[in-house]
Amino acid sequence: MQERNGLVTLQGNAVTLLGPELKAGDKAPDFSLLKNDMSPATLGDYAGKVIVLSVVPSLDTPVCDTQTRKFNEKASALGDDVVVLTVSVDLPFAQARWCGAAGVDRVVTLSDHREAAFGAAYGLLIKGLRLLARAVLVVDRDGVIRYTQIVSEVATEPDYDAALAAAKNII
Repeated sequence: MQERNGLVTLQGNAVTLLGPELKAGDKAPDFSLLKNDMSPATLGDYAGKVIVLSVVPSLDTPVCDTQTRKFNEKASALGDDVVVLTVSVDLPFAQARWCGAAGVDRVVTLSDHREAAFGAAYGLLIKGLRLLARAVLVVDRDGVIRYTQIVSEVATEPDYDAALAAAKNII
């Protein structure tokens, strides 16, 4: 598996990402993740929608909490043609608990805990930690990536405005 260095730090320490570098114009890799009820979710389940993939290490950390709440708040303004998927390696039960406690109702949380295959396919799996790097990708209705942002420091929030502008430009 491809290893990429020098892109991301975790609390100032460099980490290695596993998987390919995806860029705007690339076809989004299919995935099989778990919904909160343990049923599978694939990229094809959201065909015909603009997808904002909000990738976080763990919902139970302050920056991931903030990121998911902000996308939840801003998602309603995007309309029904856009779906925001928050992906982490948290267990589906933990994601469901977090959503209930946080009042998150517009973002769909999906778990990559079983095999971390999403993280590897999207080049966001942190080697040795089995966590996902913080990132935002926007995928158009045809499954093509139109925007990518890998946040250089895991403890830093993404550029929400840039991601939302990319989604709005596709609608």
